[in-house]
Amino acid sequence: MALGRGGVSLVIALAVMASSCQTEDKRPLPHYTSNGRGVAPTNAAENKSNRYFIEFRSRYALTYGHTYVVFGRADKSGKMINPEVAGLAPASDNAAPYVLGHFIPVPASTGATDGDLEEQYRSASWRVMLTDDEYSDTVAYIRKLQATTHLWEATVYNCNAFVADIARHMGYKAPGIWLRPQQFIATLREMNTG
Repeated sequence: MALGRGGVSLVIALAVMASSCQTEDKRPLPHYTSNGRGVAPTNAAENKSNRYFIEFRSRYALTYGHTYVVFGRADKSGKMINPEVAGLAPASDNAAPYVLGHFIPVPASTGATDGDLEEQYRSASWRVMLTDDEYSDTVAYIRKLQATTHLWEATVYNCNAFVADIARHMGYKAPGIWLRPQQFIATLREMNTG
């Protein structure tokens, strides 16, 4: 039986989904912090001027995990002050839209999901310290992305794609969107910090 063009596309999409689900997450990876130039702040003046941050994160979940960003201000010790979360996920706690979203686009939410700020679920992270201007620009882009993104689809526009858009807006390179979230965050950091 010959497959038409649509059938071949479906087979390829299913193969990509299946292969991305075959790997397992590792133990939690260390937390990395850098400034916008890819290195950790080294002097007090730079530390003081970079009180804002964005943190690219992944967390464990019952499925293959979740990728999202946490952003806000940090105190002198690096502790987050009133952090905000942005990510892309099906807009339901019900599993049906999540499963369906592997085949067709489903309604999405772009805010926090259960477990995003709970330390025991974090699988990888990369915090970038930002100047006031960098932070304002990044947050404006996140808000625009949240206002215009209404659908989630696992193979076309998933949580990794949402975070990749934010990273590219900031001038970073982003890996492919079909990696597991932990691999995506680790690769994002490695691609941009060496």
